[in-house]
Amino acid sequence: MDIIMLTLLVVVTQAETNTGSCKDMLQGYLTGQLSSALGAYQVEALRREFKTFTDVVEKSMTEFKEKIESKVKTDTSNRSVVYTRWGKKTCPSNAELVHSGFTGGSYYTHKGAAVEPLCLPRNPEWGRYTDGHDGAKAYVYGAEYETYSFIGFDQTLHEHDVPCAVCIVRQKTVVKMFPARKTCYKGWTLEYQGYLMAGYNDHAAGTAYTCIDSHPDTLHGGATNKDGKLFYLVEASCGSLKCPPYVAGRELVCAVCSKN
Repeated sequence: MDIIMLTLLVVVTQAETNTGSCKDMLQGYLTGQLSSALGAYQVEALRREFKTFTDVVEKSMTEFKEKIESKVKTDTSNRSVVYTRWGKKTCPSNAELVHSGFTGGSYYTHKGAAVEPLCLPRNPEWGRYTDGHDGAKAYVYGAEYETYSFIGFDQTLHEHDVPCAVCIVRQKTVVKMFPARKTCYKGWTLEYQGYLMAGYNDHAAGTAYTCIDSHPDTLHGGATNKDGKLFYLVEASCGSLKCPPYVAGRELVCAVCSKN
């Protein structure tokens, strides 16, 4: 009897994905081959034991599946992504504000400039420090719009200081900036759209393409020309860039989009 039950257990274990097939196979084995060696009463007893065993397995597998599905739903709902909304003090309505700050970066003429802009907090904290410019250091400055008379924005921005907002959006797994788009591709959600900006092409400092909101804010008291990190509009330049679809000298837009 122990040998028979061990055989049943091995067969059940190997049938990982098809419980119904496993039951049919073993029940056929019991009623067919075993009936020649055992009496009808013994076969019926084995059949009852086997049904009880498979019912327990099915119940356990159902509970396990429900736990896994619940875990997956929980993990998905807890996912979030963080991005910076350049040129704004606030986040879109679907996102939470982490902090509203000042856009900063390297000085536009510095050859050893850092490329990426920073969203600096309004309430900085300090570690150990020595006041005064001493020794070999890197520097961070504020940032200004260099838009001149561009008509794409709904206010005059030229030489105003640039704000920023760090935003978190829930139940998303990825966020990306798409240049030359003001809408998102299918399956993506628009966080904000704006104009593509970067450093001036003849300045020494390297810069990164940055999406500045199409309805930008400015920092209070920041209209004086003090330079620092400078943001210029980006235009298409034909040649290796195909025209059409691009147009020489036309300012490029951008869209920041998120996806589940």
